[in-house]
Formats: sequence, structure tokens, C-alpha cells
Amino acid sequence: MEIRKRKNESVSSFLYRFNKRIQQTGVLKEVKKRRFHSRPVNRSARRNAALYRKTRVETITKAKKQGSR
Repeated sequence: MEIRKRKNESVSSFLYRFNKRIQQTGVLKEVKKRRFHSRPVNRSARRNAALYRKTRVETITKAKKQGSR
């Protein structure tokens, strides 16, 4: 992808055009997806994480109802 600065174009408008073109092509989204890619988690680990989140939410809501949090 190549973007050239137009004649008498300010730097800010050029950057705006550049950023807009990058977002339209999806390059930035692909880069972020590759950078933060995580390995797939097995079924039991996902289940344990979900159970932990559920119990944590339940304890927080219980504490809020009792007024201690």
C-alpha cells in the first residue's frame, strides 16, 4: 500500500488520510490479531475458569446484599 502526500497538503491531513486508509484495508486489525494471539485452551481449563468466575460473581453479589462490600 502506498500513499503519497498531495501538493500543499498539511501533515495532519495526510496522517488522517493515512490512518483512514490503514483502517479500511484491515491491516491494523490483522497486526493486532497476530500480536495478541493466544494458544487455544483445553476444555477442562475453560470449564474451571468459568466455574471460578461464576463462584467469584456469586460471592461478590452475596457480599453486596449483606452490605459488607
